[in-house]
Amino acid sequence: MHGLAVILIFPGTGCGTSSNWLVCRSLCQKRQGSLMSTQYRQVIAPAVFLLLGIAGILLVVIPIDDVREPPQFMYGVVLDAGSSHTAMYIYKWPADKQNGTGIVTQHSECHVKGGGVSSYAGERGGAGRSLEPCLDQALKDIPKSRHHLTPLYLGATAGMRLLNISNPIESEKILKEVGSKLHTYPFDFRGATILSGQEEGAYGWVTVNYLLENFIKYGFAGHWLSPGRDTVGALDFGGASTQITFETADVVEDKSNVMELRLYGRDYHLYTQSFLCYGRDQVLRRLLAHLVKNQGAGPHVSHPCYPAGFNVSMKLDKVFDSPCTADQMPTPYSPQDPLTVIGTGHYQHCLGNMSKIFSFDRCSFSKCSFDGVFQPNVTGSFMAFSAFFYTHVFLQRTTGITVTSPTLLEGATHTVCNMDYQEMLEKAPDQKGRLQDYCAASVFIQVLMLQGYGFDELSFPRISFQRKAGDTSIGWALGYMLSLSSLLPGESMGLRKALRPEAWAGLIFLFVFLILIVSGYLLLKTCQKKDSDSII
Repeated sequence: MHGLAVILIFPGTGCGTSSNWLVCRSLCQKRQGSLMSTQYRQVIAPAVFLLLGIAGILLVVIPIDDVREPPQFMYGVVLDAGSSHTAMYIYKWPADKQNGTGIVTQHSECHVKGGGVSSYAGERGGAGRSLEPCLDQALKDIPKSRHHLTPLYLGATAGMRLLNISNPIESEKILKEVGSKLHTYPFDFRGATILSGQEEGAYGWVTVNYLLENFIKYGFAGHWLSPGRDTVGALDFGGASTQITFETADVVEDKSNVMELRLYGRDYHLYTQSFLCYGRDQVLRRLLAHLVKNQGAGPHVSHPCYPAGFNVSMKLDKVFDSPCTADQMPTPYSPQDPLTVIGTGHYQHCLGNMSKIFSFDRCSFSKCSFDGVFQPNVTGSFMAFSAFFYTHVFLQRTTGITVTSPTLLEGATHTVCNMDYQEMLEKAPDQKGRLQDYCAASVFIQVLMLQGYGFDELSFPRISFQRKAGDTSIGWALGYMLSLSSLLPGESMGLRKALRPEAWAGLIFLFVFLILIVSGYLLLKTCQKKDSDSII
């Protein structure tokens, strides 16, 4: 039937004639497009609900745990008011605490310019003003939101202990003045106090063992663990006192040498002893006082511990204005009398005179170190810090000897003491202001450790000389903060709660019900479409 036009008749559209064929075709296409758009809309919405239902089930059935949100940090500030200077240490630890003691790390530090607070005796306001630059630094280093929660402590050590002996009224004035200054800052000031020698020694021991992870360590699995290692003894050599502290199983015959500490769920039984007037500055003063007394208070004194070629002039009050030298004061005594000290550089004479400031011939216990003080035998490893470290480094630098035994200590000390001043200056020019004191300091350490504490060829090699561990300074301040943090309230960790079982079951039912309804609807629509297509 070639050339026969096929005309489709659409009732009610006026498309029954061939002249309107193109128009009818266009109308048909529009109606079909509208019908398809309606069908798509009817399918898309259920499909979205179906996907939401599947996603909801997946979210509910995936295993989840309570997630511990990291707590904020707590901060603590300790001012170490030593005999020669004051240092400020800022520590921080998570607000939740491990076994009752905070996991403390050093956040920052600041060293106060000038002498220790005890040096401001008689200078009203001087001690408080000296602390301002470091306290202002603390305002910047600690988040402002934590200022009012940050405990602030000042601990004064041997310098203030000496001032408290010689002038207790002035000592009390300085503590009140410093306390008033610290109260003006927005921290939680907890007090300014003078630490006992035993406290200073024990807190130094805590610092050493904490930094060596002998109390607790962070394991590979992300948990804090108790390493189960032996603790290490602490040897501190400050400006006005020296301390020895170690854990011992022996009976401590003098109960004043016992200190009990509890850290990280464990109890520690310590022997600790602090020797006032046996710090570096006071030992040098006591040695010079001994020489003046023996040689007479004339204008010239020979000093076998000073290097040959070194002379210094001073007034007598520089020697005798300390409680540590009061018993050596000559009579008659005029504090403004001049004194010239002439170095002779003689090791054996230096050793003989230094030994005289110790007393080894009296002891009312089964054994003593010196000055009638009980001490059990030293056991285990030790860490020596402060002036012990600096003297050890100087000996190695100037003699090339790394001191690891009593024999090497004696050899290095002998070598240094027999150097003249010019030779010392060539080897350590940056130590020009202290060169004259290193022979005496080295001889003192030799007598103290070998005769006093009783270290020998077996125990001495177990001493480690250090200034820092990582980025943390070694001293009593960190141990003080660790112990005091046991008393601070800890915040609870924030928890993002998992679903309760009944809520979990309800959500599963809801999502399954949604999927079934949507699936049934889509199936019904599919069947209706097939029926419509078959009719056409």
